[in-house]
Amino acid sequence: MRILHKLVVVGAVLTLVAVAAAGPFRGYGGGGWGPGGAWDRLYDPKTVETVTGTVKSIDVVASRGMSSGVHITLATGTEVIPVHLGPAWYLEHQDVVLAAGDKVTVRGSRIQYQGKPAIIAAEVTRGADVLSLRNEQGFPRWAAWRHRPAS
Repeated sequence: MRILHKLVVVGAVLTLVAVAAAGPFRGYGGGGWGPGGAWDRLYDPKTVETVTGTVKSIDVVASRGMSSGVHITLATGTEVIPVHLGPAWYLEHQDVVLAAGDKVTVRGSRIQYQGKPAIIAAEVTRGADVLSLRNEQGFPRWAAWRHRPAS
């Protein structure tokens, strides 16, 4: 009986350690990027607009309490604006890879972030390539996405 009790206690402790270690990475959609999270709530379908410009830079940005995100700096004819794309782990597995100098069209929600204008992208188009990040209601595509290993 003592051995069984010890095994149950050890199993419970190991389970708690595994859950704590997973932290914000509990499956894809985590890391602060999931639906209903603080970042997701910034997207407003009522402020969606389309802008066209040239990608000036691509940055992977770490934010407190979130896994790394990818931002581009877009130069339009009238402004230079940061465009927030989504989590790096999602973008790393997409077929469309953006580069500085690319001419793109971005459809997304214009927001104020840290007191400055920014866009949370729903879709980025470069020529015939389309990087789909959110649906029409702003639901992030990565929330339902699952990595499938190559066969």
